[in-house]
Amino acid sequence: MDVSKLPYHHPTAWDTKFEPETLPQMFAKAVARRGAKPLAFFMGRSFSYDDLHTEALRFANGLVARGIGKGDRVGLFLPNVPAYVSAYYGAMMAGATVVNFSPLYSVDELAHQVADSGTRLLVTLDAPALLPTALEVLDASSLEQLAVTRLSDQLPTLKSFAFRLFKRSQIAAIPQRGDVAIWDDWLAGDTDGDLPAIDTQDVALLQYTGGTTGRPKGAMLTHANLSVNAQQVAAINSFESPENDVIMGALPMFHVFANTAVLNHAVVTGAAIAMVPRFDTEDVLKTIARTGPTGFPGVPTMFQAMVDHPLLRQTDLSSLKVCISGGAPLAAPLREKWEELTGVRLVEGYGLTESSGVVSANPYQGVRKPGSIGQLVARTEIILLDKENPEKLAPEGEPGELAIHGPQIMRGYWNMPEASAEVFVQRDGKQWLRTGDVAQLDEDGFLTIVDRIKDMIAVGGFKVFPSQVEAVLVEHPAIKEALVIGVPDDYLGETPRAYVTLNEPAESSGLAEWANARLGKHERVSDVVVREELPKTIIGKLDRKALRAEVLT
Repeated sequence: MDVSKLPYHHPTAWDTKFEPETLPQMFAKAVARRGAKPLAFFMGRSFSYDDLHTEALRFANGLVARGIGKGDRVGLFLPNVPAYVSAYYGAMMAGATVVNFSPLYSVDELAHQVADSGTRLLVTLDAPALLPTALEVLDASSLEQLAVTRLSDQLPTLKSFAFRLFKRSQIAAIPQRGDVAIWDDWLAGDTDGDLPAIDTQDVALLQYTGGTTGRPKGAMLTHANLSVNAQQVAAINSFESPENDVIMGALPMFHVFANTAVLNHAVVTGAAIAMVPRFDTEDVLKTIARTGPTGFPGVPTMFQAMVDHPLLRQTDLSSLKVCISGGAPLAAPLREKWEELTGVRLVEGYGLTESSGVVSANPYQGVRKPGSIGQLVARTEIILLDKENPEKLAPEGEPGELAIHGPQIMRGYWNMPEASAEVFVQRDGKQWLRTGDVAQLDEDGFLTIVDRIKDMIAVGGFKVFPSQVEAVLVEHPAIKEALVIGVPDDYLGETPRAYVTLNEPAESSGLAEWANARLGKHERVSDVVVREELPKTIIGKLDRKALRAEVLT
């Protein structure tokens, strides 16, 4: 499918060439341009490009001095704090591969991924939710050492003093032992030590993805993958002076969306990040008012939470030029409500862990198609595969499984050659990543995701896409969120059942009747179950997999 021949509405041409770099090279170039300009705003304190680059260099030299370098794995078990930036780039300067771990992981989850990745050092925070878990994993796995950064060290002076004095319950004691050291102990005295040479094809990041089934898989993302994807994201910015942008950093940095769309995107353009430790609606709105971000990448539940919060109406959002929603389908009523209340354009994009984060987005200005995931970022190609037989293309004009080829596509899965072979298909002399998502491409070059192949419900021999049923449900003014799964049925095999949360009280029987009047015969729901909340993933997107496991097991 020659997407280069279709209309293209992003500001940079589709055939724009990007030069792969190592991430330390990318960071160094930004430092040379921006120097004393801010890279991160954090809880009232500003960290410049020079500040964080110097700390990253010192960490890199500290790693090499302790025998950690080329090919080793360094894990980050951190929320959004400035030390994340230093540890991320510093580990790569030492030639190591970074492994991101969610701060919400249990001991078992963290231990499994530490063992699978072969992580030698884990960088964490002196928070009660993190340090005790990291210590248990240190004692029960092959992990060799912990580096513990203190939150108080990253706060403004007065706030740091008050935090240590009045919030001791929020500080975990750092034990005195040989395999645990504070962050400062890892920062060597010099910044010009002998660091190893790095190639753009080296693996920079192991990013674990749960997928829809099976154990988590570590996507091997190279320096070239990540640096080019950052440039691809920068190329869709249609606004002037991107170096003056401030990107809202509410997405967790350990997630691939934030890793590219917030951190690496900021660095490649010379922008700043308004960083919050985690998404808290009131904290985010106050941060917007204080720091004046120009762009806000988020997931739909973040925008829903802000729409629902009374402080939104009192917050000055005039600095925002655009908000970008990813990670899950963006419901039309939410987009319309957000834009009505804020006057800020909310566009939908799409990406995967295996694609370094970003594949497509609706244009920030001008033509867009609500309900679609927009147009491909530059140098990205797609084909649509037959849903039943991925060795063939989908029939002309029909939806098919989306497969992607581009410079941001991962090398493969860590230590899982069979899974790597299954996720790629060879065609036309190129290797294409199978996404598992069913998509359509229109004559204007806009992509629409119809559903996930594994989520399709088989109703009496007919395939029903849950997302299409959910799109109808959220049109009801009482329904805030909806998830639809297939449940066993003796006659039809499966029937769709809806689980919803509400904006206002409503009888579930009335909701089912309303929805079924608007759905095709095989799409009609057997029931609408009203809940206080629906399961969500660690980044806040609705979690169909968790709901299915809860209901059907």
